[in-house]
Amino acid sequence: MKEYVLRTNQLSKKYQNNMAINKVSVLIKKGSIYGFIGQNGAGKSTLIRLVTGLAYPTSGTFELFGETNNKNIVEARKRIGTIIEGPALYPQMTAAENLEAHRLLKGIPGKECVVKNLKLVDLHNTGKKKAKDFSLGMKQRLGIAIALLGDPEFLILDEPINGLDPMGVVEIRELLKKLNREHGITILISSHILSELHLLATHYGIIHEGALLEQLSAKELQEKCQQYLHIKTNDTNKAATVLEENLSTQDFEVMPDGTIKLFAYVNVPGKVSNILTTEGLVIEEFMPMGENLETYFSKRIGGVQHG
Repeated sequence: MKEYVLRTNQLSKKYQNNMAINKVSVLIKKGSIYGFIGQNGAGKSTLIRLVTGLAYPTSGTFELFGETNNKNIVEARKRIGTIIEGPALYPQMTAAENLEAHRLLKGIPGKECVVKNLKLVDLHNTGKKKAKDFSLGMKQRLGIAIALLGDPEFLILDEPINGLDPMGVVEIRELLKKLNREHGITILISSHILSELHLLATHYGIIHEGALLEQLSAKELQEKCQQYLHIKTNDTNKAATVLEENLSTQDFEVMPDGTIKLFAYVNVPGKVSNILTTEGLVIEEFMPMGENLETYFSKRIGGVQHG
């Protein structure tokens, strides 16, 4: 069994004078949920199009399920399910009719997969309701059901939560977690909605202006996004002394505005606040804080605002 479902090596794609992606080398482990993070136009969709055969690289290579030559890669793509630039739905058809049409197009024998996939995405009770009348979240779930025809091992989703309302976002997130956890499907999900990826991905790739800046696991990201207690009192110097003497820690930073970032005791904030008040300090601000994926991403690409 191959450890990686996808490995790219210095993969590049140039459109006229625009280098859409430049020497990108990603590693996507079997069983992971890989969050591909980048601003609109960063190169996320270009890489996906290269992997799925919708475009051809200018230079570089990639390996899909361990296959490297073109003939075997074409065969390996049968093990992939995709949604690129929105799900391809027939608006006048029901959910079941949409799945049946795509089953026939893909040459998948037996109708059992239609019922199975509708249940999997919780659309089995939509009856005669046409796809054009579905909510955006329902359309996305139907698209995922279509992508799952043929029981793919690798699911590639390009901006699947873009434009969804909060409930739709939660539905897609929980569905993807279920597919990964219970069905062992490896997932590549590209998005610029970073807060949502933070709740879903096990690994991340950060791309900016066509270049892959970093790859890291969720654990590594958590270590980089250090949590701390934000403290403001009526006497900063005394508070710092109390932290050093009463809590025996120097793991804090006094900020120019007089607030304190305490990196120790994050899991026992009550102990900190009790000692400060016991020593006669007035606590004006006290809360857990820390970087999230959005702030880390913004720093990583040099403070550029993303959208």
